[in-house]
Amino acid sequence: MNRTKLPIVYSCSGCSSAAQTANMIAVKMDRENVAEMSCIAGVGGDVKPLVKMAKSGREIIAIDGCMLSCCKSSLSRHEVKPKHHFVLSDFNIPKLMGKDPNPELFSNAYSQILEQTRISN
Repeated sequence: MNRTKLPIVYSCSGCSSAAQTANMIAVKMDRENVAEMSCIAGVGGDVKPLVKMAKSGREIIAIDGCMLSCCKSSLSRHEVKPKHHFVLSDFNIPKLMGKDPNPELFSNAYSQILEQTRISN
């Protein structure tokens, strides 16, 4: 499979349960070959190859755990606007510190994101 034809997915991966849920969704999208995950920290940190990938013109999916929208903000530093931007609090995923992601909430959010981006796995 030519992964360069897939959308690029970026996610928050902070310390809260919501952030880790965002990361889990992006990893699953990558492993199931529905999107290619790239590193949002590298984009925010101005790492040239990762910024170049973000600016490549491919469809971008950004998944943030909370309303701070760090993922979307990191992309906007380079004038990159995602085609799809999701904030997991909109999926009733709470931002809990020191807690692991809820598997049921993860599964529900993953399915809704696939549906909303019209990606089938």
